[in-house]
Amino acid sequence: MSYPQFDNSYIHLPDRFFARVDPTPVATPRLIRLNSGLAEELRLDAGWLASPVGIDMLSGNRLPDNAEPIAAAYAGHQFGQFVPQLGDGRAILLGEVIDRDGARRDIQLKGSGPTPFSRRGDGRAALGPVLREYVVSEAMAALGIPTTRALAAVTTGDTVARETLLPGAVLTRVASSHIRVGTFQFFAARGDVEGVRILADYVIARHYPNAAESPEPYRALLDAVIAAQADLVAQWLLVGFIHGVMNTDNMSVAGETIDYGPCAFMDTYDLGTVFSAIDQNGRYAYGNQPSIAQWNLTRLAEALLPVLAEDQDSAVARAQEALDVFATRFKTKFHAGMRRKIGLVTEQDGDVTLVQDLLKIMAENGADYTLTFRRLSDAASGAKGDKAVRSLFGDPTSFDGWASNWRQRLGQEQQDDDTRRAAMNAVNPAYIPRNHQIEAMISAAVEQDDFGPFGELMEVLSRPYEDQPSFARYAEPPQPHERVLQTFCGT
Repeated sequence: MSYPQFDNSYIHLPDRFFARVDPTPVATPRLIRLNSGLAEELRLDAGWLASPVGIDMLSGNRLPDNAEPIAAAYAGHQFGQFVPQLGDGRAILLGEVIDRDGARRDIQLKGSGPTPFSRRGDGRAALGPVLREYVVSEAMAALGIPTTRALAAVTTGDTVARETLLPGAVLTRVASSHIRVGTFQFFAARGDVEGVRILADYVIARHYPNAAESPEPYRALLDAVIAAQADLVAQWLLVGFIHGVMNTDNMSVAGETIDYGPCAFMDTYDLGTVFSAIDQNGRYAYGNQPSIAQWNLTRLAEALLPVLAEDQDSAVARAQEALDVFATRFKTKFHAGMRRKIGLVTEQDGDVTLVQDLLKIMAENGADYTLTFRRLSDAASGAKGDKAVRSLFGDPTSFDGWASNWRQRLGQEQQDDDTRRAAMNAVNPAYIPRNHQIEAMISAAVEQDDFGPFGELMEVLSRPYEDQPSFARYAEPPQPHERVLQTFCGT
């Protein structure tokens, strides 16, 4: 057993890209959970990580000799307002490893103490937000959506001061990288064209090597990031996910979901759904996420202007050409996903209207988003399967007219009932991290030091597309008294 073999590359960039900083030791670290499957992917020894020496590393109490811990510099637009310097205020990158597929992955401690970018914060994380990020990021991975991952969570034995004193924790987060739109903005805001170019070259080499073969590599980089984000946000909407804080510093250029703060999954379908307590005006509501993603990508394009072309007009034209692709790319991905969700394999002109009509009656009748689509697989074979779906609508008859049109459309497909049902169940999860279940799990852990609900929730969410009769209660939407109306970022 031994420490991870780090193979660091970001540390070789100029010093202005980061600050060197060690984690702050904690009192009495205790392992809550280790993601053994992810450890194997990363070619790490799970047994060693769970040992006292491994837990010391996961808490920041002991560093490997080959670790070169840093906090990255970045800027960002927060709720539309530009902040020229943000950076890793409570996260420290221990280093990078090469996983079993040959991909480079960051290993970062979140909640590991103050850094030069902490902006008077304590740099710590409370237990609740750590558990929320662990659950939701691993659920997203199980759903097949690009995401950062959770390798481990430890309690620290210390308390952190928020509205009250709360138990502290550290999350070990894994990402393809932690480079953000805001990282490019950091250098652009300073007129540091060399910094923008160095960062762009690094991102191309690490994430988009094909762009290096293009006659315009920086335009190819912008195209690739736009495509990755369009696909990602479409996948969010297809499962009802709401990021909550889509600031430019929370958008990864690698196309992964990152920074799970006041995130949530929608219960009742509503484009205006907002859970984040800090999103007072609904800027980052469920239905706004595509337009906000394009807004953020426009900020990336602005940062890249000096390297896109020598003269401003040509650079702006290239950037605009790239950005114009976003909406079409997003709609194509989203509509294709929606066709699969309602059991269609082929594409016809009226399919988008058919989907829109379903979403309209769902919104008007307070239908649960996840369960409506999951139960459609039984209704697809005939009206005898309608009961479970109809029960989700305030006016069950509102479903009937749509269902008639839907079955007429299904009749033009070649799939048999069993094949269609399996295909629909493979894209419509039975289980999502529902807010009331997350809050109940956090309450048990924080108030009673009981991690049983956390472990059970993780087990259920690891197989979101499978029917699990013994855990059927986890598929149910909240009762009125269980509804969670606000989520919090934890800082």
